[in-house]
Amino acid sequence: MTEGKSETTGRKIARALVAHGVDTVFGVPGAHTYDLMDGLYAERNALRFISTRHEQGAGYMAYGYAKCSGRPGIYTVVPGPGVLNSGAALCTAYGANAPVMCITGNIMSHLIGRGRGQLHELPDQLATLRGLTRGAEHIDHPSATYATMASLFARMTSGRRGPVAVEAPWDVFGQRALIEEPMIGTASPAPAPDPDAIKAAAALIAGARNPLIIVGGGAVDAADEVRALSHHLQAPVTSYRSGKGVLSADDPNWLNFVAASSFFRNVDLLIGIGSRLHMTWRSHPPRLKTIRIDIDPVEMVRLKPEVGIVADASEGIRALLKDLDRTPRARNRGDEFRELNRKAEAAMGGLQPQMEYLKVLREVLPKDGFLVEEVSQMGFAARLGFPVYEPRRYVTCGYQENLGFGYNTALGVKVAHRDKAVVSISGDGGFLFGAQELATAVQHRIGVVSVVFNNSAYGNVLRDQKQSYDGRFIGSDLTNPDFCRLAESFGVTALRAGSPGDLRIALEKALSLDAPALIEVPVEKGSEPSPWPFIRGDASID
Repeated sequence: MTEGKSETTGRKIARALVAHGVDTVFGVPGAHTYDLMDGLYAERNALRFISTRHEQGAGYMAYGYAKCSGRPGIYTVVPGPGVLNSGAALCTAYGANAPVMCITGNIMSHLIGRGRGQLHELPDQLATLRGLTRGAEHIDHPSATYATMASLFARMTSGRRGPVAVEAPWDVFGQRALIEEPMIGTASPAPAPDPDAIKAAAALIAGARNPLIIVGGGAVDAADEVRALSHHLQAPVTSYRSGKGVLSADDPNWLNFVAASSFFRNVDLLIGIGSRLHMTWRSHPPRLKTIRIDIDPVEMVRLKPEVGIVADASEGIRALLKDLDRTPRARNRGDEFRELNRKAEAAMGGLQPQMEYLKVLREVLPKDGFLVEEVSQMGFAARLGFPVYEPRRYVTCGYQENLGFGYNTALGVKVAHRDKAVVSISGDGGFLFGAQELATAVQHRIGVVSVVFNNSAYGNVLRDQKQSYDGRFIGSDLTNPDFCRLAESFGVTALRAGSPGDLRIALEKALSLDAPALIEVPVEKGSEPSPWPFIRGDASID
């Protein structure tokens, strides 16, 4: 068969990516995937390949790309250790409902499952991948490539979104088959809202005196509808992390999470939209009723509501609003909600220095800029006290809480939004999980500004060992490099800020560069007060 009439599996995969609108692939090449890489090279005018310094970095960059844009994030790694190294990113994508695709290889097809100890062999890699994703498939011949890729694109973008994976054996990547046009996988249509469920929800709303709306990541594409529902009912809207920005923080009906925890004590109807409703608040009001709007029908089993509307968030809310059109709008409660926010902000004023640093970050970062949090003292405080004005502008790791996800994820966010400001906030412990990707930022000119808050400890562990284990410290103290000199050794502009005022100056300068930059903020070990009383709803704001 001549090359003019045939193409390899690797080329078919690349063409399938282009056909599905993909423009970027992150990854680390290796022997098993050489023919895949050659296929990506053939499509280099349509596909940008960003080589990373670790497989986990590749996975998290794909995650950041997907999470901030809603478009699939694609990465490729070698089988075995490469797949396992990127596994944390797949866990994050699964937990945060991000459409991420892992493309990997396998050992030679005739040796799979025989346990001969081949390079990068796993006992059952496909089973491993299926345990981390919403679906994983095996390509055993180039003729199956387009159907397999189309199926996986449809799966990761249908219903509750999530990661998928595809593998091809080492020898199959280079096998050839006839040139064909790629098949296109499209998302399955969302279920239409059940009219009876809509009527039941409207009846519950009619009888409620003090409703609260909680939004999660499933509501990020329903911002207009959420606002319309909130203003019709005069029900405040809140979110812990994934739904931040669905209702702008400058909307009069927005409640920050601490204010919402106080309001929640007198709520009689909870309306969850695209949210697992896994609230951190310890106490629930008596006789609380719940309405849920979620595209995943299993959610109605995991946490059974009085009324469950299985639908896309936008469609579900529109159907509900249509039924509610017959009821008058509730009286305006904006002043009440603003006062609750004011009290919450005053109460959180004791979370220092976190709140002052967050204030600077919010004032310097443009409204349409992106903040990528991290599992750190600053990250936890940001969920409470960092206002967000548009959906997807606050990027979180969801319930997985993966330490070290932040900086690498931020690089993927910036690749997806080259014209927007992107700031990553990390602790010293988390940042060093992926510090090698400073090299990736320089090589590919990815202008993320990383702010590293250095308290020389795993701050949460240190506090818990002090408070709950009588100071029996083990593994919580950290010895760190000079972060500025480390960054400079990669060719990254580095600044140090010893106060909120210094951070303002440094951040303004770093953002003006549109180039990779790092700002180290020294923090006295053990000096940061715990945000957890506010997260759990224990702290009073009255």
